[in-house]
Amino acid sequence: MALVYLDDIRLNAEISGPVGGPAVVLIHALGTNLHIWDAVVPRLPAGCRVLRFDLRGHGASDVPPPPYAMGALIRDAERLIAHFGLRDAVVVGLSLGGLVAQGLAVKRLDLVRAMVLSNTAAKIGSAALWAERIEVMRAGAEAYAPAALERMFGRRWREIEGVEPVRQMLLATAFDGWAGCAAAIGGTDFYTPTAALTLPTLVIAGANDGTTPPDLVRETAELILGHRWHLMRGAGHLPMVEKPDDYAAVIADFLRSLGHD
Repeated sequence: MALVYLDDIRLNAEISGPVGGPAVVLIHALGTNLHIWDAVVPRLPAGCRVLRFDLRGHGASDVPPPPYAMGALIRDAERLIAHFGLRDAVVVGLSLGGLVAQGLAVKRLDLVRAMVLSNTAAKIGSAALWAERIEVMRAGAEAYAPAALERMFGRRWREIEGVEPVRQMLLATAFDGWAGCAAAIGGTDFYTPTAALTLPTLVIAGANDGTTPPDLVRETAELILGHRWHLMRGAGHLPMVEKPDDYAAVIADFLRSLGHD
């Protein structure tokens, strides 16, 4: 991993796979970091050039003062893709990362060949909801985490293998970074621009996801002409944690169907 120095921010990024290979860009969820993809990367086709990074305010990236605009998150992804000389990428966005992926596809179709929208939607909650959650988080991530993890994994979240690293990611996320990105989510409604997209798109939902329930994810999927739909049973908001083999296989199959391997 290395810090990439852009004109106004340093972002932590990791790139792997053969130079010149088909590009895959992985964008994580709120309160996580690039390590949420640790079990996915080695399961993708070996020929792919895979970029993952910490969103601003997360992981080892810089933490500017909140709030953040969704446009800033999209521009960060756009500049990182250009920095590494990638093009025609398949962009895989998880939750918040899925909003970034949608915005990037709308803005820079020359960079984005296809999308995987995972556990996300064109609009996630409302500004009021996210303002309320920011105030809860202000009291401390330890207090916020149980309810958040229950939304992600269900009532028996404490029994699920892999939850503790996710909890630690949340606890380690700077409040300003979390709040900044939460404000960006609250201010984003991509229903109209996403409905204009026609690029190949795989949409993944988790049957047990209380953060972006399957019906909400399906509503966004149906905006995109020709989308492919996959419901992961026995998984919640972070299926790469609960079912990494199955999740990576679904993405790998999509990549191969595009000849992107």
